[in-house]
Amino acid sequence: MLIDSTYPKSFASDNHAGVHPAVLEAMTAANHGDAPAYGDDPWTAVFERQIKDTFGTGAEGFAVLNGAGANMVGLALMLGRYDAIICADTAHIATHETGATERLLGVKLVTVPTEGGKLRPHDITGRLSALGSHHESQPRVVSISQVTELGTCYSPDEIAALAETAHNSGLLLHVDGARLANAAAYLSCDLSTITTDVGVDVFSFGGTKNGALAAEAVVVLDSSLTHAVPFLRRQSLQLSSKMRFISAQLSALLTDDLWRRNAGHANHMADRLAAGLTGVPGVTITYPVQSNAVFATLPAEAAAALQERYLFHQWDEAAGIVRWMTAFDTTPEHIDDFLTDIRKALSS
Repeated sequence: MLIDSTYPKSFASDNHAGVHPAVLEAMTAANHGDAPAYGDDPWTAVFERQIKDTFGTGAEGFAVLNGAGANMVGLALMLGRYDAIICADTAHIATHETGATERLLGVKLVTVPTEGGKLRPHDITGRLSALGSHHESQPRVVSISQVTELGTCYSPDEIAALAETAHNSGLLLHVDGARLANAAAYLSCDLSTITTDVGVDVFSFGGTKNGALAAEAVVVLDSSLTHAVPFLRRQSLQLSSKMRFISAQLSALLTDDLWRRNAGHANHMADRLAAGLTGVPGVTITYPVQSNAVFATLPAEAAAALQERYLFHQWDEAAGIVRWMTAFDTTPEHIDDFLTDIRKALSS
């Protein structure tokens, strides 16, 4: 049965986009005959080699089902039962994973108010007074999001400074890389430039927001942690029996830099949207547009009128801030039509 959607292009999330044709083709190619389950298949072997090619020979990649699961597996590798994670107060693990970190890992989140969603070295050092005190949870991991939840990107130097501060204090650095591809596209760098080369220990590599169906990866750069991944992945319900279909998707994204083309296009569409809003009365861009997200203030009446036709998030209702997301399949026509409707909503 065909279902005909009545929605115009969604600007609520890149999760709303479909699957890139090359990713679908890779899944179809993997859908012939039988193959061993749980990752003992040729497609997973190819994906694991591509991870080493992309992030260095010491990198180990593990396919998982979703972003929150990738975070739970990656963080579990680094944490003991009495440990704590230092993160931004806007971090996805603190705001949009239903307390999974606390519930499943049994650790404390030490959240930090930030500017633009980005931690700074002093945010780490200022929260280390608990070290050595048996009365308090012990800081063990610094977790950042790249791209941040406010659409901003950490530069390589900023990540390196965080890694150095963390490591000098005996902590590890984790990166929630749900939109890592968008950050690398914005920074015009390789994926390894913002991970391997700057001291990251464990990170997730997001595929779902970049044209995949349900495909994420945990990538481990600290070899002392690798041995535990197969067990924690299974225990965390993130080990897929038909893993060839997940690995094939990730492999497609890593082939000929499809990840960069998808992310770069999404970023350019966000730039087009932000540029079209320049000088429009009643609209102010609230955070730098450094990825595929545009945050803007919008009068409540105009927002309500637009939401009768379009999907998007009211990010901060009290402040009148909305979030508009673009994706690999957003077109210039989508943006221009949306801009026309924004202006109509404001004028009426």
